[in-house]
Amino acid sequence: MAGDQVHVLSALDGAKTQWYHFTAIIVAGMGFFTDAYDLFCISLVTKLIGRIYYTVPGSSRPGSLPPTVSAVVNGVAFVGTLSGQLFFGWLGDKVGRKSVYGMTLMLMILCSVASGLSFGNTPTSVMATLCFFRFWLGFGIGGDYPLSATIMSEYANKRTRGAFIAAVFAMQGFGILAGGGVAIGITALFRDLFPAPPYAADPAASTPAQADYVWRIVLMLGALPAALTFYWRMKMPETARYTALIAKNAERAAADMSKVLQVEITKEQAGDLETVITIKSHTPPPSFGLFSGEFVRRHGLHLVGTASTWLLLDIAYYSQNLFQKDIFSAIGWIPPAPTMSALDELFHIARAQILIALCGTVPGYWFTVAFIDSVGRFKIQLMGFFMMTTFMVGLAVPYDYWTGQGHQAGFVVMYALTFFFANFGPNATTFIVPAEIYPARLRATCHGISAASGKVGAIIGSFGFLYLAQSPDPAKTAHGYHPGIGVRYSLLVLAGCSLMGFLLTFLVPEPKGKSLEEMSRETEPDHC
Repeated sequence: MAGDQVHVLSALDGAKTQWYHFTAIIVAGMGFFTDAYDLFCISLVTKLIGRIYYTVPGSSRPGSLPPTVSAVVNGVAFVGTLSGQLFFGWLGDKVGRKSVYGMTLMLMILCSVASGLSFGNTPTSVMATLCFFRFWLGFGIGGDYPLSATIMSEYANKRTRGAFIAAVFAMQGFGILAGGGVAIGITALFRDLFPAPPYAADPAASTPAQADYVWRIVLMLGALPAALTFYWRMKMPETARYTALIAKNAERAAADMSKVLQVEITKEQAGDLETVITIKSHTPPPSFGLFSGEFVRRHGLHLVGTASTWLLLDIAYYSQNLFQKDIFSAIGWIPPAPTMSALDELFHIARAQILIALCGTVPGYWFTVAFIDSVGRFKIQLMGFFMMTTFMVGLAVPYDYWTGQGHQAGFVVMYALTFFFANFGPNATTFIVPAEIYPARLRATCHGISAASGKVGAIIGSFGFLYLAQSPDPAKTAHGYHPGIGVRYSLLVLAGCSLMGFLLTFLVPEPKGKSLEEMSRETEPDHC
């Protein structure tokens, strides 16, 4: 009986790669495009908002967001994402992937537009409404993590499943580039239309009134790609695996399989599937829940592995972003803030971040797509964590050398390689593996739990290290912060996190070349 069921679903595992698979990658990847676009742009937006709403008259330096306000603006999106990952992961297993897939994209579209329409002209009202809409934007983005990964894994054949899921995640790379391109384009247009002097020359005139439109337009344009793919997302059929294994609707599963495979499934084949599911419905299937002893026995260590490695990866990954502004300033990519107008600063930061993305971040995604189904998830994740540990130690131990005059180029290369091996490594694999190793009825839930664990790591990385990385010398700390342990020792702590990720990877199985049913042990009976 179990063999028959696997035989039926093996049609999906053995299917040739078709145009439908590439369409699914683009449609499923739009959530990650929007996620990366928003994360890229918000750092630029907050710089500009600081100039517009928080400049103190008579100050020698342009305004910036107070530390608590900055933390809330960035943190509220992480909390929303974490909540969405848990909620939509659970809901996707309960009512079906397709049923809730349109909700997440609609949330992203509406909240991206609403973020740009943040109301009022006082700092409090603008920031309060921006935070409100960013929470719900994050909630929608969070739902896309478990749903997109699960849908792509259940559509794909087993030979190229890793590459397809990785390609969905790699849409983040296009989101980063689009965010930078839009920010540079809009800023260049407004600089030409409304030229302004540097802050040091004329503080009031350095931020033209029209700059308030720039950040709003940049945020709102993030909704456009998601809106363009909404129709196709709503037309996607439910995955045949969900329909066959959970809903037990043979006729619908056969129809959905034929859409995905672009072949006609005969009445006899549909009848065979009906028979298999009927037999299965009379034979008690594995029915253990998430909190059962049977789940712990089969997948407990797997869940510890996928959740802990994602947590540790995101601590290291998100805290790396904290050092960008120091690196950019040290190598002269970004002039001192008082020597620029508000729009000049936005232009220079966007350009510098795009260069880092092009050198390290984006290539790493596509190396994963290219090699994941030949090298395997396990080896790529181990290699990525090992190289991240190596480069962070290499940055930290001779930190004074790297930041000395004439050595900044080497620092940038090491920094870019850290991001390269994060993306050609655990940043991709921690997303892929949870969609492959759990039973269909718990797949989205377990992926959501693993992803939410990662967002806890992102919160620790973004905020814990924001304070930790401050100089031990009170005279050198950023305004509003207490002394910390400094960048050098922060890098060593992050190297330790990467090393722990390397060790915990041994809890995660290798799904390369195996069907989802083999990995999840879907057809094994419960152990009494």
